[in-house]
Amino acid sequence: MEMHELVKSLEALDQKLVAIKSMLRLAEKEKEITALEAEVNAPGFWSDQKKAVGKSQKLGWLKEEKEHWGKLAKEIKDLLEMAELDEADKEVNLREEIEKQYQSLNKQVSELEFNTLMSEKYDSQNAIVAIHSGSGGTEAQDWAEMLLRMYLKYCEKKKWKTEMLDESKGQEAGIKSAVFRVANVPSAGAQGKFAYGHLKSEHGTHRLVRISPFDAEKMRHTSFALVEVIPEMEETPDIDIDAKDLRIDTFMSGGKGGQSVNTTYSAVRIVHIPTGITVQCQNERSQLQNKETAMKVLKSKLQKLKDEKEDEEKQKLRGEYKSPEWGSQIRSYVLHPYHLVKDLRTDYETTDDKSVLEGELDNFVEAYLRWLRTHHHIIT
Repeated sequence: MEMHELVKSLEALDQKLVAIKSMLRLAEKEKEITALEAEVNAPGFWSDQKKAVGKSQKLGWLKEEKEHWGKLAKEIKDLLEMAELDEADKEVNLREEIEKQYQSLNKQVSELEFNTLMSEKYDSQNAIVAIHSGSGGTEAQDWAEMLLRMYLKYCEKKKWKTEMLDESKGQEAGIKSAVFRVANVPSAGAQGKFAYGHLKSEHGTHRLVRISPFDAEKMRHTSFALVEVIPEMEETPDIDIDAKDLRIDTFMSGGKGGQSVNTTYSAVRIVHIPTGITVQCQNERSQLQNKETAMKVLKSKLQKLKDEKEDEEKQKLRGEYKSPEWGSQIRSYVLHPYHLVKDLRTDYETTDDKSVLEGELDNFVEAYLRWLRTHHHIIT
C-alpha cells in the first residue's frame, strides 16, 4: 500500500471509529458507570455478595469498553499523524511499520464493531442451552448428541465456562435431551463475554441429512433436534411465582457426581402448571441445590416468555408481527449426497460441514446478528 493510500485508509478508520462510538452508546454508558460507581462505593454494598459481584463485574466491563475505544482512538490519531509526516518527509520511510500497525488497528476496530451487534437487553448475560432430540429414536438422539458436542466445543473456543445441569441418555446411543449453563469468563480478555448474545442465534430446529450409521442398508435419513437458548436472569423482579402453581417431583439422579447421586432422590423436576413449562436438574449433589438451579432456570424462562409477549404486542401495534412457529427450522446440515450447512434465515452457508460440527460457528453467529439488525428485530 502506498503512503497516500495508507493516509486515506487511516482517515477512513478514524471516521469508522467515531461512528462506532454512537453505536456503542458510550455517552449512556458513561452515566451508567457513574451510577454503578456510586453503588459500589455505598456502605453495605457487599452485604449481598452475589448481587455485588454481578454489579462490579458489569462496571468492569463498561469501563473496559470505554477505555478500549479511547485507546484505539488515540492510537489511530497518532498513527495518522505519523503517516502524514512520513508522506511529507521523503528522507524517512516508515511505510512498512505504519502499514503493519494499521492492519492491527483495523482488526481491533472490526472486533469492536462486531460488539455493537450485541445491543439487546440480555446479550451480556450467561446462557442456558437445552437440546431435545426429535422423533426418530436412535438416529435423532445421535444428532442431538452431535449438536451438544458442537456447542461445547464452540464454548471452549470462546473461553466460556460450561456446566451440565441435566442430561437424559438415549437407550442405544446419543441423548434424548441435555441442559447446560454457559457462563461468561471476564478474565479471558476479548473472549469470554456475551454468552447469550452469541448463542441466541442457535434457538430453533436443526435438521440433519446423512447416511445413518445405525442403518444396515445405508439409507439416507433426515433427523431433527430442537435447541432452546435463554438468558440466565440474575434478577427477575417482574416474576412472582405462586407455590400453588408448581408441581415438584423428585427422582433418582442418573447424572455425575459420585456414587451417592444414583442412590438418593436428588434430582428435581418442576412443572409450572399455568404455562406447562417443565425444568429439571439432576447434576448437583443435593436435592436442595438441584431445586435452586431448576427454580432459577424456570424464572429465566418465565421472564423470557413475558418479554416475548410484550415484544409481540409492540410488533402488532407497528403491524410487523408474524406468529412464530416453535418448530420452525433455522438451519440444515447436509452430509450426503453433498456437503452443505445453510442457515435458512440469513442464507449464510458453507460446504465445510466438518469444521462447523467441530464448533466453528462464528460466521453463522455474525451473519445472524447482522441479519437481526437489518430486519429490525432488535427490541428497543
